[in-house]
Amino acid sequence: MKILVAEDDPLTREALVACLEGEGFAVSAAANGHEALERWQRESPDLVCLDIMMPGLDGYEVCRRIRATRSRVPVVFLSAKNEEIDVVVGLELGADDFVRKPFGRHELLARIRSALRRSAGTETANAPRAREFFAMGPLTVYPKELRAERADETIELTPREVAILTLLHERRGEAVDRDTLLDRCWGMDYFPESRTLDQHIAKLRKKVGDDPAMPEVLETVRGVGYRFP
Repeated sequence: MKILVAEDDPLTREALVACLEGEGFAVSAAANGHEALERWQRESPDLVCLDIMMPGLDGYEVCRRIRATRSRVPVVFLSAKNEEIDVVVGLELGADDFVRKPFGRHELLARIRSALRRSAGTETANAPRAREFFAMGPLTVYPKELRAERADETIELTPREVAILTLLHERRGEAVDRDTLLDRCWGMDYFPESRTLDQHIAKLRKKVGDDPAMPEVLETVRGVGYRFP
């Protein structure tokens, strides 16, 4: 999934990009409102994060122009403006959420995932039924909603975790080698440390409740990679 970040402060913009890319999102960054609109039109991101106070076009105007095209792409405002009227104006223009600065990393990620889930639910309601989930043993994965379910538990997933599960599901029963997992789930231009994949798998196992001794979802194939048995 791609997120467009529009923020005129370079340090804040770089921090947002690093935070989102660290969670597996593809990120496009804009330094002002005009650039944000150009990138939105050219790249069709899945979600837009807009600072309000930007030179040229402010975030309010960017949101207004996006909504004027009848696009329902989720828009999340990021702003130091804390008055109630600022929030009201943003929501009335069609924003999906309003995050006040300074904000924590976990709060921002939670609000972004929530907006993406709501968007996926709206698209599902307005479109013909398609395959929106897949099963992996006791786990049901909903890729567009960045979540999975096990019994009555809902498990939040990052885009990269969804990519790992999707690839292993597609190759069910096959041992998927480490290079293929890294290429597909991190990208050809990304060179992670040697332990990055193993650390992600360990974290994902813990999230989905998979026992490494008797794996139902993520089986280690020594010397090769991983497999969905």
